[in-house]
Amino acid sequence: MPNTLNPLELIARRWQPSAAFVRRAALATVVMAVIIVVTGGAVRLSQSGLGCSTWPKCTPDSLTPTAAMGINGLIEFGNRMLTYVLCAVVGLFIIAARARHPRRRSLTRLGWAQFWLVMSNAVIGGITVLTGLNPYIVSSHFLAATALLTVAVLSWKRASEGDEEPRGLVPRPARQLARLLVAATGALTVIGTVVTGTGPHAGDAKKVHRIPLDWQEITQLHVDFVYIVVGLSVALWFTLRAVKAPAAPRRTLLELFACIALQGVIGYVQYFMGLPEIVIGLHMLGSALVWICVLRVCLSLRDRGPLQEEDPGGSAPSREQEAAEPQPASALSR
Repeated sequence: MPNTLNPLELIARRWQPSAAFVRRAALATVVMAVIIVVTGGAVRLSQSGLGCSTWPKCTPDSLTPTAAMGINGLIEFGNRMLTYVLCAVVGLFIIAARARHPRRRSLTRLGWAQFWLVMSNAVIGGITVLTGLNPYIVSSHFLAATALLTVAVLSWKRASEGDEEPRGLVPRPARQLARLLVAATGALTVIGTVVTGTGPHAGDAKKVHRIPLDWQEITQLHVDFVYIVVGLSVALWFTLRAVKAPAAPRRTLLELFACIALQGVIGYVQYFMGLPEIVIGLHMLGSALVWICVLRVCLSLRDRGPLQEEDPGGSAPSREQEAAEPQPASALSR
């Protein structure tokens, strides 16, 4: 029986996207991941977390919201529909990465990793509704969205560089300091979800179970980690200057400083104004932007060679080479 080509192979034989198109598709996944974080926050802040009373339907008898559910049903259902847009963008990146020659399996694996993260987070979102906005599930929902954003940023970076072994652009202690900055920012994000689980914005107007911790104490711990992140960022700046790091990493670190400063202003405004919903929404956007900048700083400290713009052979891979392609996996590339 002759071998049959799967749809991705057929597309790869008929379409050759440019390297710039693949990079733009990767950037689009980053943008959509940020949008999902912000709109997810809008659902909670508008008290629409239970706008749809069940999952995967919106009500036991209707797939879509009914007129009686009002604006909350529309907001919750709209956020669910946005998942399909996210899937389409991730799908475009997977197809573009697969069709691009020379073949880069690292990019397709990153694309499939994003796909499975989207699917898993959709399930977590459903569990969130079915458990009546359990704060621990709500926190995991946000952290899964952050994981998606992480892989999207890595995909964007990998779409702009080659496949050589990573080579450090600065001495090892500087790279370790950058990794420590990533870890501290990750801890800051996790603590932020705990603040959400203990704070006043539960996601629904009805009484919703909260994490049994003192909200003010957790908030203070969150602020303490902000100072740690700021301190590590400043230390990394002076370290990069001392080792005469290339201009690109230092410029990326300056972008991080700008995001941290903006996020600090938003944080103080929301505190002194009594946690208004719109300012908290901006704080969630700032959190996503800070995370992106921190990841970019860490990734800028190593080099994997130039991106190969054209296929040296000028031809598509053979059927035998295509058959050697492994099944889609969620493993991240180095």
